[in-house]
Formats: sequence, C-alpha cells, structure tokens
Amino acid sequence: MAEARVRLGFRNASDQQIAAIAAGVLEGMTGNPAFPDPPVDMMTLQTVMNEFNDAIAARAQRGRIGTAHKNKIRDKLMRRLRQVAHYVEMKCDNNRAVLLSSGFPAKNPSRARTPCPKAVILSIDNGHTTQLCLHVQAIPNARCYELQSAEVGSNGMGPWQDCGKFTNSRLMRVNGLTPGTTYAFQVRAVGGSTRYGDWSDPVSHMCI
Repeated sequence: MAEARVRLGFRNASDQQIAAIAAGVLEGMTGNPAFPDPPVDMMTLQTVMNEFNDAIAARAQRGRIGTAHKNKIRDKLMRRLRQVAHYVEMKCDNNRAVLLSSGFPAKNPSRARTPCPKAVILSIDNGHTTQLCLHVQAIPNARCYELQSAEVGSNGMGPWQDCGKFTNSRLMRVNGLTPGTTYAFQVRAVGGSTRYGDWSDPVSHMCI
C-alpha cells in the first residue's frame, strides 16, 4: 500500500499558489480532531499568512526592497507549512482521506490511477449573509473539487453556474448569493484516471 504523503510543490509555485495552500491548510486544520496538536498553532499560521499577503500587495510600490521582504516572508511561511505537513503525515496514520482533511494536497499514490468515485455533499450551512458553506465527502485521489450551483424557484431550477474549484472538501465557501433564494449544488472530483468523477446528486439550501 502506498504511503499517504503531502504534495507541497513549493519550488515552482507562484506566490498566489502558496497563499492558497496556506489558506486551505488554515481552514482544514482549524478544529480538525484528527490533528489536535500541530507544531505550528493556527493563529501563528494566520499571522504569517497575513504578513505574506500584505507583502505581496506592497511589493509593486516598494520595488526591490518590497520583493526582498516578500521573499523573506514567503520563506517563513513555507517553513511553517513544511512543519505542519510533516506533522500531518505522521498523524494521518497513512489514511489519505484524513490527510486531505488537513487542507494539504496529497501526492498521487501510484502511477496506475483509478477513477474518482461519485462525489457526495454531506452538508450545507449558512455562513455570513450572501454565503453558503458546503462540506463534501473527501475523495482520496481527487486533486480538487469542482462546484456548480443553480437557483431554485417556483418554475423549477435555473441553469447551472460554475462556482470554481476547491482543494478543501471540509469547507467550500460560496459567496455573492441572494438572501431568501434557494440554491441547488452539485460537486465532482477533479483527478483520477478519467480526469473527472461523476457529479454528485444535487442538494438544495436557502441562503439566509
């Protein structure tokens, strides 16, 4: 059985990709019972992530000094993420689904990949106004998840709209929704030998 390993890919990653990994880990690790005592607490990771995002935004105005500062914070953030990644690999007990729940992407277990199974939406909850939050069953060989939504009205369901791709199955935030409107959602896994899994059964929820 192949070991469950984190796929970081920092060497060729853009600043935005590293920031996205950090955001996914912050969401996946916060309150995750599988990882109760990470070597870097999530408040510290949040602080470094904020510093990095600020440094990215300020780089254009500060020239070479701004770039040097941004690179310094980038290295700091990557060190923190590597610490957490090693911890996740040790604590996941070689369970790929548990590893993915941390928000980290996982390495492919083998070259002979299998198709991703049909996705399952476990729950939909209201976030802040105009936001719904989905929890999807983790799929071990998924690289990420593609989400689509459609408004549900008295005349039935409208056309499906792309909601983007997400790496964290435990929390998919959909923003810009209309309070009082019911939305249907479908999700599918991206990855595996067929590139995409089947769309999940639609699940509906009203935005409050």
